[in-house]
Amino acid sequence: MSLSDAQLAEIEANREQTAATRRATVPALEELLYRALPVLDHGFVRVIDYMGDDAAVVQAARVSYGRGTRRVSEDAGLIRYLMRHRHSTPFEMCEIKYHVKLPIFVARQWIRHRTANVNEYSARYSILDREFYIPAPEHLAAQSVANRQGRGEVLEGAEAAEVLDLLRQDAARSHDHYVAMLNEGAGGEKIDPSRQGLARELARMNLTLNTYTQWYWKTDLHNLLHFLALRADQHAQYEIRAYAAPMLEILRAWVPATYAAFADYRLGAVNFSAAMLAVLRRMVAGEAVDQKGSFLSKREWAEMMSALGRDA
Repeated sequence: MSLSDAQLAEIEANREQTAATRRATVPALEELLYRALPVLDHGFVRVIDYMGDDAAVVQAARVSYGRGTRRVSEDAGLIRYLMRHRHSTPFEMCEIKYHVKLPIFVARQWIRHRTANVNEYSARYSILDREFYIPAPEHLAAQSVANRQGRGEVLEGAEAAEVLDLLRQDAARSHDHYVAMLNEGAGGEKIDPSRQGLARELARMNLTLNTYTQWYWKTDLHNLLHFLALRADQHAQYEIRAYAAPMLEILRAWVPATYAAFADYRLGAVNFSAAMLAVLRRMVAGEAVDQKGSFLSKREWAEMMSALGRDA
């Protein structure tokens, strides 16, 4: 992760500021506030602000006038009930705002979650840094033969070295040409006074998708849980899972009761269709059921057997 001395000083200055408030605060999340948690080679996630806590979820569900006098275990039980039965509005009462630095291709995948307020670093007004995501060798894999969206075996030897060289060379060359077209130095001065240079909003189109961008991303707790359920899943692309991992730790610090319920009912759970459930009941009753006799498709059968830890 690349943060300048000035950026680190700004973060520390923000962390030193405190303010008296009657709003609910969460000490564990206060410790993480503003701190940049590293992701990939140059990226990070950091919390800029938040509103609410586990008690806010409970308060909204009960429509009470305050935190009340119920025990923590009762509140946790209610949160587990809300999660189990997929209630959404009580979780929408909490919000969180992140500052994220990420490769452009990951951002394009992330932005498909259209349930947040987003403000991205503008390459129309500013010049993007010379920072690119280059995968670690263990994440450099061939196309999966079974999954059009996934990866297969890890590339090795000369082929892996060639791919890494191409990624570095293409990204560096594109950024060099980007700067040359801009004809601007770091301070905004003209590199060649005899040339005007291309507009920033046009020059940016030459950059590779592994170039890093940044944004502020604000969402409510309900939609954050939906994001994490998809992007922390083992089937999600590695690079976006790398961002989901620290976000899960932030979630645990912020709303521990909600996190525990989410881990049980979403992250660690599986969904069975009505047809799958019917097959499971037959199995529990002692009937020997195979794929043909289940009337499930081969894919459904394989998914069900995998969820049960059995061979298809």
